[in-house]
Amino acid sequence: MRVEELLAAARAGLDRLGPAEAAAVQTAGGLLVDIRYAALRERDGTVPGALVVERNELEWRLDPACEFRAAEATGHDLRVVVFCDEGYASSLAAVSLRLLGLRHATDLDGGFQAWRAAGLPVDH
Repeated sequence: MRVEELLAAARAGLDRLGPAEAAAVQTAGGLLVDIRYAALRERDGTVPGALVVERNELEWRLDPACEFRAAEATGHDLRVVVFCDEGYASSLAAVSLRLLGLRHATDLDGGFQAWRAAGLPVDH
């Protein structure tokens, strides 16, 4: 299997959200999770209120049953929208969260760049 096939299979099982939909999830109490690495956050800014968890820690920080979970990881019913820079790695990350039982996990189509292009708030 090639990475493009892996990505397509991951996305086939997700109801990916656009920027406005992701913002609505956050407003309704869902969790936006920024998995970009520090250099990208420093360069482009951050989404206000998003939980920053770099990709290598994601499963440990979001699994509600893990002793290393973030305080925001309150349960398996939590609406979680993962985003990376352009929306590729976040699709694979969302599938990984679903495998942990976070059945409402998905990702932001187009990532942080789509969020910013939509004119949504960004902290610098």
